[in-house]
Amino acid sequence: MKRAERSLREEFSPGYYGICTVGGMLSAGTTHLAVTPLDVLKVNMQVNPIKYSSISSGFSALWREQGPSSLWRGWSGKLFGYGVQGGCRFGLYEYFKELYSNVLADQDKTVIFFLSSASAQVFADVALCPFEAIKVRVQTQRTFAKGLADGFPKLYKTEGIAGFYKGLCPLWGRNLPFSMIMFSTFEHSVDFIYGSIIKQRKQDCSRAQQLGVTCLAGYAAGAVGTVVSNPADVVVSSLYNKKAENVLQAVRKIGYVNLFTRSLPVRITLVGPVITLQWFFYDTIKVLCGLPTSGGLNRQLQEANLSS
Repeated sequence: MKRAERSLREEFSPGYYGICTVGGMLSAGTTHLAVTPLDVLKVNMQVNPIKYSSISSGFSALWREQGPSSLWRGWSGKLFGYGVQGGCRFGLYEYFKELYSNVLADQDKTVIFFLSSASAQVFADVALCPFEAIKVRVQTQRTFAKGLADGFPKLYKTEGIAGFYKGLCPLWGRNLPFSMIMFSTFEHSVDFIYGSIIKQRKQDCSRAQQLGVTCLAGYAAGAVGTVVSNPADVVVSSLYNKKAENVLQAVRKIGYVNLFTRSLPVRITLVGPVITLQWFFYDTIKVLCGLPTSGGLNRQLQEANLSS
């Protein structure tokens, strides 16, 4: 029994990756569910920026015209879709980080973070894409469906399998840069906080201090990643709502400036706290399972980076 517990808690063991995957699913699914009203507003601002021109007026318009229940449209897609994505993103990131740390031990650690997060996100978005296709339509087309249960068969009947993956490339365009910047910013922020602010090693800090560092680094990671990924996020919403037939047409219709500015304030309001809570819940689950908090490479690569 003790040997089984030890193998479960050992870093980079199958049990470790399992805990990271479950932690990613729970943290991502619950936090995305909690901010569903903001996500509903964000998507409608992207699709109809004239009608939903600001956060306050957008909420008022949705509440007045569609009722308070409209703010929770697409909740099942948020819970299950982003739960699956979070499990793949966090679990596979830990796996690829260990893999690339050993294979590319002479590379700069930023390269390791970029490659690991990009590799994980490719699989995470394939898992998310069908849920996202339903969620966006449910949130912006009142007559489309009520949720996943009736949305999946309806989309399959009208557009086939291709309809579920129509936005995969723009989704990669949104989430790959976001994930690469988010994980790298998080890792470097953790190093900076411990090295320049706290001036203590992570293992010398209490669990409460470590979780505080996780929250600070998580918010920085979310804010930076949001700015980078905003253009692709706007394009995804446009494609799913048939405002354009392809990416190039969507870009021309939206305009280059609007790609970066449209719905950006609400996305920063939405993504910053979500990513912070995700990292907090994720690391709390790891701590409760007897694992260290996130941030940093394996011991061998740390020594290699220090010696170089």
